[in-house]
Amino acid sequence: MCGIFGYWDRDHRSLSDDALRAMAHALVHRGPDDEGIHHQPARGVAIGNRRLSIIDIGHGHQPFVSDDGQIALVQNGEIFNHVELAAELRAQGVRLDTHSDTEVILRLYELEGIACLKRLNGMFAIAIHDAREDALYLARDRIGVKPLYTLDDGQRILFGSELKALWPALGGQRPAMDLEAIHHYLSFNYIPAPWTAYEGVRHVMPGTWQKFTRGQHVRTERWWILASQQEQDHTFVHWSEEFIALLDDATRIRLRADVPFGAFLSGGVDSSTIVGLMARHVKEPVKTFCIGFEDPRYDESAFAQDAADRFGCQHTREVAELNMLDRWPQVLHHLDQPHGDASFMPTLRVSELAAQHVKVVLTGDGGDELFAGYDKYAQFFAQPDAAALSQASFERSYFDSISLFSPESKAALYRPEIGRRLAGVDSFCAAAQPWLKEAAHFDRINQALYLDMQLLLSGNNLVKPDRMGMAVSIEARTPFLDWRMMEFAFRSRGHTKLSREGDKKHWFKRAAAPLIGEGLAHRKKQMFTVPVGDWFKGELHSWLRETLQGSEVMNQLFEPSGVQQMLDAHRDGQHNFTRELRALAALAIWHREAFA
Repeated sequence: MCGIFGYWDRDHRSLSDDALRAMAHALVHRGPDDEGIHHQPARGVAIGNRRLSIIDIGHGHQPFVSDDGQIALVQNGEIFNHVELAAELRAQGVRLDTHSDTEVILRLYELEGIACLKRLNGMFAIAIHDAREDALYLARDRIGVKPLYTLDDGQRILFGSELKALWPALGGQRPAMDLEAIHHYLSFNYIPAPWTAYEGVRHVMPGTWQKFTRGQHVRTERWWILASQQEQDHTFVHWSEEFIALLDDATRIRLRADVPFGAFLSGGVDSSTIVGLMARHVKEPVKTFCIGFEDPRYDESAFAQDAADRFGCQHTREVAELNMLDRWPQVLHHLDQPHGDASFMPTLRVSELAAQHVKVVLTGDGGDELFAGYDKYAQFFAQPDAAALSQASFERSYFDSISLFSPESKAALYRPEIGRRLAGVDSFCAAAQPWLKEAAHFDRINQALYLDMQLLLSGNNLVKPDRMGMAVSIEARTPFLDWRMMEFAFRSRGHTKLSREGDKKHWFKRAAAPLIGEGLAHRKKQMFTVPVGDWFKGELHSWLRETLQGSEVMNQLFEPSGVQQMLDAHRDGQHNFTRELRALAALAIWHREAFA
């Protein structure tokens, strides 16, 4: 796990060593153990790495450079099948000087070129300078577990694992706020890729590589498409056997580390299943971590303790203060963009707890999106007319059901000049519809899940463990997002995930029950969050009002009367605007910190 950064200049202009060191320093939390920069000023190119040492601690220094000096490579992430790939390479006579997974990528690239990405089972963002082709490659893992941002001004390309790594190369200045991105933020509660909050700065799309050469054209190719799967019929017995076998192996290879590791354990079906599978493959008790709250409405820690006891874990639990809003600016600093999800704060706290004991944690992220774990799926498909909708009506209706602000509510909230500038921008058409069209051959449940895999998962839910874990220098690994498990999930028909009676994770829970017990398998899902909405009505209402009314970006974008009406209606209990107000507050705090 690391942070990567660098630049490529089409006119061979060099970036100063001071700027490169500052880019590296901006990512020191992602990689506190080591730093390496491969800089060729005459070519106008550099690739760099800040390293969190996990595998081959003594010999994994990056960048890795080919024997002839023509290829240099850095990565952020881990290649979990590097052991098998290294054995294949040695059998072909390829010399490997280390046990590092990054050297394996380099040797594969020498043999196979950029097509080698399909051989990698892992989470990664990779930068390759290939002097033979006079080109820079940037590549991102299949579903976007690891981030990678670019800024291309037509002459120079900057890249980095976090947005803050780009700013030193701009003299500390930030680009202007991207209004279209903020428009999409108000729809989704996060900014979907490829947009970012900054003009001209883009997120490399998951499952995609980009090739930069001296011309203006950037070659972009998707090297993995989840929608290439075709749904199949299975009996439950066959399905459950394959499900457990795949998840077990995905968990096994994610235990490869030369440092202490553990798991986040909430006591939900996802994390309990992962911990149960971990316990099969380790000799020592699995180290598990959770935080609890005094308020039983938000405390899952008793379920986590049940799971820990079942599997003989070395369990660490902390009772945390429920009100963590004082951590919000810190969270948004690490996110670099507005996110309206309050669960980032408790995720940061449990990451801090785990970081006292381990450098790697396994998590249950991805299970809800793959196997229909959220209430919203059951609620949408329980509507009497859901099955009768035309394809076009279904697509728009599902999008509307997951949207934060509707197009009409956004238009009513904007100041007239902002509304005019954004009048032609439709978040459904721009960000959602292309994914739904790509998944149109799936059944309706899988179409909904596919959209969330491409937007919610990569745009928000994977950002959470990555940024909050990296904030305290721990690596989060996600067995559910092994490519084999993702493809299996989308070969599975929707009814295996959401039953006609609305039972979420329908076959998943039945398959996991022998491992984790009926009680944990079928317990009611509880969201990992805090009661922001209640606080916004009472003790924090004055703070919220001051935050919004005193915000430069609120006054720039929105009619004050519209914001005032939302505040009043929420306080008086006339309407629950928790999610909308939370998103606006995150936008205000982010903007205040970013453009101070």
